[in-house]
Amino acid sequence: MKNASGVLLLSHVGFSFMEDLVSTVTARGLKVYVLSSLPEPHFQGSRPGALADLADDVRVTDAHVLTPRDVEDHLDRLEAAGASVSCCLTVWEGYRHLMALANARLGVPDLDEKQVLELRDKLTLRNRLADAGLSRGRASALTPGTLVERQRDGGRYFVKPVSGIASFGTFPLTTGTTWADLERIAAEARADTVYASAFTADGMEFLVEDYVPGREFSFEVVVVDDEPHVVAVHEKCEVTETAGTVLENACVSPPTSLSQEEIGVGIRWVASVLDTLGLGWGCFHVEARHAPGGWDLIEVNPRVGGSLISPSVAALTGGPDLLDLWLDSLLTALRPDGFRKDLKALSFAEDGSTPSGNATFFRVFFADPGTIRAVGLNDGLPLRPVVTHVLLEPGDVVESSSREVFLGQLLWSMDLAGRDAVLPELMPASERAIEIVYETERA
Repeated sequence: MKNASGVLLLSHVGFSFMEDLVSTVTARGLKVYVLSSLPEPHFQGSRPGALADLADDVRVTDAHVLTPRDVEDHLDRLEAAGASVSCCLTVWEGYRHLMALANARLGVPDLDEKQVLELRDKLTLRNRLADAGLSRGRASALTPGTLVERQRDGGRYFVKPVSGIASFGTFPLTTGTTWADLERIAAEARADTVYASAFTADGMEFLVEDYVPGREFSFEVVVVDDEPHVVAVHEKCEVTETAGTVLENACVSPPTSLSQEEIGVGIRWVASVLDTLGLGWGCFHVEARHAPGGWDLIEVNPRVGGSLISPSVAALTGGPDLLDLWLDSLLTALRPDGFRKDLKALSFAEDGSTPSGNATFFRVFFADPGTIRAVGLNDGLPLRPVVTHVLLEPGDVVESSSREVFLGQLLWSMDLAGRDAVLPELMPASERAIEIVYETERA
């Protein structure tokens, strides 16, 4: 390991897009150092070995959650072994503050640990932006008392964890919502090995906020030395709000329902949000809604967007994906001028125009509770996908949960000029792109 320059990757329970991250790092001729928390029991026999095959150095801790002490000790170990660590990266939001801690020690410009933790406090964040005139909604801690009060006044409200991830426990408030529903979701969070660490030490605290109306979008942003660059804007053309979560079924980029001027207003609004929060470095997945009254925030995620957001960026730019751009922003942070020039060339302009002649559409599939008998791709689609992920297989058992269970995801790419001729046929056909059969119960 002597004099080997590399990147430290933080993995949650052995996963967190490790294959994608390793490929991104090794493409730059860099070593891969992985620090992972203990995998779930059914992966403990296989996943550490799989990581060892991927990386140059792997350390798996004895607990399911990484701690600041784990990161500090591992950096000490790498340093003692002669490794040169260029930066730290993770896509698991629950470890984003640990990434910030590591980069601070390595002298790499990034968000600081306090900023990350403040972003994850959605209650304080909502009210801070409302105070700054950047959100029309406000939020309150959800208690048995505030639950009854909001239900009585008849307004539209949304419930979510104060600090959460992956739409776990997020849903519109209804007259039928009970405190027992919240306790059940919190109990699921405490019992979930993968997701428990993303919530508070007590398991889960909830907020209730004014409902944000409008169509839903996300801005994929890379900020370098206080200068934000919007590399993609995705429109969530299908969103399903259920009793326990919100499922984001399909996205298209650039948006189809917005004018260039409206996109430009959104880009400038995002810049104001980031500036108000003092977010001068990093990669952000900013979720927002647009209504006749303008733009409003859902949340600011200090990481790459999930699902196929990163590959979608690659298809849009015709080159780097979002993971590439985030890693390069860290590797060049001390001398960012050349990277910043390249980044600007592939990003949206302030007026909402894009330099790309490409468009993308992707669909995410979620599994229902049950045992899977068969799953496969439908060959009869009007356009072949450029990325195909089927994540479950026959024999897998899907439990009922308040978080989404991914079945698979597919990405299509097309010319922007010809998109209007392709999408009307592709969107409904894509709903059947992954065919799944569940076992039926015997009488």
